[in-house]
Amino acid sequence: MITSYREYTPLIDTDVWIAPDATVSGNVTIGAGSRVLHGARIVAEGGGAIQIGRCCIVMENAVIRATTRHPCKVGDHCLFGPHSHVVGAQIEDEVFVATGASIFHGAVIGKGAEIRVTGTVHLRSHLPAGATVPIGWIAVGDPAQNFSPDRHEEIWAVQKPLDFPGFVYGVERTSPDLMRQVTTRLSENLRAHAHTAIEPNT
Repeated sequence: MITSYREYTPLIDTDVWIAPDATVSGNVTIGAGSRVLHGARIVAEGGGAIQIGRCCIVMENAVIRATTRHPCKVGDHCLFGPHSHVVGAQIEDEVFVATGASIFHGAVIGKGAEIRVTGTVHLRSHLPAGATVPIGWIAVGDPAQNFSPDRHEEIWAVQKPLDFPGFVYGVERTSPDLMRQVTTRLSENLRAHAHTAIEPNT
């Protein structure tokens, strides 16, 4: 399903295939030779752009998102495995994002990097060209350091100053009504879905 979001309609090369049960919505550009498989979601909310290069493969149930504050740009020849999740990141050419891996807002992934099964690159973290995040590990910081998931306190020491609620939602972590502010803002921003227009798949 290809849908407009507010005034934005996806720009999709004629040599792109999108599965009939996938979704491409909003300010999205997809280059020639790319393929979006069943159940995948490529969603640009509030005008934040998503640019996907040539010959990229977005596999089943993968999600690529952008927001007003955090556009997303993907280079050429990238592969996103099933159930992977990317939001508001900059990804260079020939990057492999394995099954269940996640890349968060403001992350920068260098050319030829690999995020292996269920690996995570956290917000505002920079993974150098050719680097690898091992299976299930977390990369955080600039430059990114890899941590095994049992090292939470060390991860948090690097992650906390990156300020997820402030960077992503513009809300102070110490606000006593943090979740009320976050969900109210998101609700208002997503109100535009009530006026979504559906385009025919190409």
